[in-house]
Amino acid sequence: MNKDTMFKTLLMYILILIIIFLSLMMYKNRHLAEDNKFSNYTYSNLVNDIKQNNIADINSISIKTSEDIYDKGSAIVYFKNEYKKTIPIPSMYSFMNIIHSSSNGMQLIETSEPTKPGIFSATYLPILIIIISIIFVVLLLAQQTKGNGGGGSRVLSFGKNKAKILTDNQKTSSFKDVAGLKEEKYDLEEVVDFLKDPKKYKDIGARIPKGILLVGPPGTGKTLLARAIAGEAGVQFFSISGSDFVEMFVGVGASRVRDMFEEAKKNKPCLIFIDEIDAVGRRRGSGLGGGHDEREQTLNQLLVEMDGFSTNENIIIIAATNRVDILDPALLRPGRFDRQIYVGAPDVKGREEILKVHAKTKKLDESVNLEEVAKTTSGFTGAQLENLLNEAAIIAARAGNQAISIKEIRKAFIKVGVGTEKKSRLISQEERSITAYHEAGHAIITEMLPLMDTVHIISIIPTGGAGGYTMHLPIDKGYFSKNYLLQEIMVLFGGRIAEEIIFDDITTGASSDIERASKIARGMVTKYGMSSLGPIEFIDDEISQSLASSIDTEIKDIISSCYDKAKKILVDNIEYLHSTANLLLDKEKITGDEFRKLFPDNFFPEKKLPTYPEKDKIQDDNIENDNINN
Repeated sequence: MNKDTMFKTLLMYILILIIIFLSLMMYKNRHLAEDNKFSNYTYSNLVNDIKQNNIADINSISIKTSEDIYDKGSAIVYFKNEYKKTIPIPSMYSFMNIIHSSSNGMQLIETSEPTKPGIFSATYLPILIIIISIIFVVLLLAQQTKGNGGGGSRVLSFGKNKAKILTDNQKTSSFKDVAGLKEEKYDLEEVVDFLKDPKKYKDIGARIPKGILLVGPPGTGKTLLARAIAGEAGVQFFSISGSDFVEMFVGVGASRVRDMFEEAKKNKPCLIFIDEIDAVGRRRGSGLGGGHDEREQTLNQLLVEMDGFSTNENIIIIAATNRVDILDPALLRPGRFDRQIYVGAPDVKGREEILKVHAKTKKLDESVNLEEVAKTTSGFTGAQLENLLNEAAIIAARAGNQAISIKEIRKAFIKVGVGTEKKSRLISQEERSITAYHEAGHAIITEMLPLMDTVHIISIIPTGGAGGYTMHLPIDKGYFSKNYLLQEIMVLFGGRIAEEIIFDDITTGASSDIERASKIARGMVTKYGMSSLGPIEFIDDEISQSLASSIDTEIKDIISSCYDKAKKILVDNIEYLHSTANLLLDKEKITGDEFRKLFPDNFFPEKKLPTYPEKDKIQDDNIENDNINN
């Protein structure tokens, strides 16, 4: 908090304190004046005031216990100026006659004798209230000035930013902790190098990017990269979430943006990391409230601060999001976020490196081959790989093992990929049989199609919300061909077709398969241009009714064709369908090798596996090659 703001805040609290103090003094002085006025007030004065109608009311009389009719007492008298006073009464009988004979119609209510206000409530209570008020103001000021550079929790400071400055002790990550993201690290190392040696770049006329946007699916390591930069840069690092800017009060978010950049200017060179920037950077005009929407005002202020009339040199913004498609175009233009770095799921080599990083804190026995584990976890992100090893460690510890074996990793793979097996669940023999043939249908068609992945495990043990599962060993793919998608649809219908062939009936067990197959077929027609309608993208809101009918026809033709081809495969191999289902009913879960032993040698077509260049031909310095073609 700067000195001007602190002075204004202190002045405001002093003013409030003075008002409280004056109010208490006015209240006390008023009663002191009344007490002085009625200090010599006697019973005779009371009788005269009753006769002259100067008394507002006498609503309480204290009577001392006595059999004497002329018993003494006291009365609480309320005057018309709202002042009250207790008056001794020498004779209650005479006083009552005076009251009854008065023309103002006052009535007496007899109660017990009222207690007189003590010295605490009369003298010390106002002083105590003032002391408590002073303590409150002091604590409030102390809380206002608490925090690092304007951040932190502060009472009534809605306009102050919530960015946290990472101290040297909190910067625990470095680029050594980031595995499987070689090119991404190289791009970010430029930023670190610029902050450490800006003269090298400025001498040649280079300008470091003002903003770097990390884009990619959840769990791929965007935030980890930001933490690594914080540990490597050696400069002040501000960390904040996009949702920390937005509040229900209009103007608060914009004020926080201004305050954050003011603090950054005081600490430059520095880095600002905004996690989940889509919370504040969503495309304008897409929400409620129009241009007066609080979120849009916050975004406008962020746009101005990043590239407006004011210069913010040596302040680099790093942001992360998994929804770049909804960000405002003005936020993505050069001069704001100059560089976008896509952080995707790692390949097999990257997964092996990530597993080695996380395995440093785990006890693995000799049966674990991380290279093989990397090959079986295609599509896993860094977060999922860490979770896989953690689940394996939990399973091993629960079993009382001293180290993690490949057996625990396989169990964790099923738990993470499919769900927890419900071995205690009671199911009828009929349902077990339907599930066995359903999964056998998936498995046979998978092995009979050359573009499909190899079967790894088949199970009829209820898992998650499914009655069973057929797990493949997926292969890393950057894109999918038309034939691959058609074969995938055939595999998805394998279970439904097996039910139809064997039981002459169908069940709801194939609902998710039908949903996935329909989604793939619709994507082939409307998005990928893989139909007779041509290479055109069709958007639902922009197509006519006749065109929509043509799209539905194309989708139906794809589904029907795949269904018929898959059905022919199972009909031609029905004896193997029976043998696979019987083995599943006997063992409940079988491996891919056990499944393939049911068939003659060389029965299945050879799988078309991708080929990779030799490792020694892949040079690490290729990322520095200027002649890279995308």
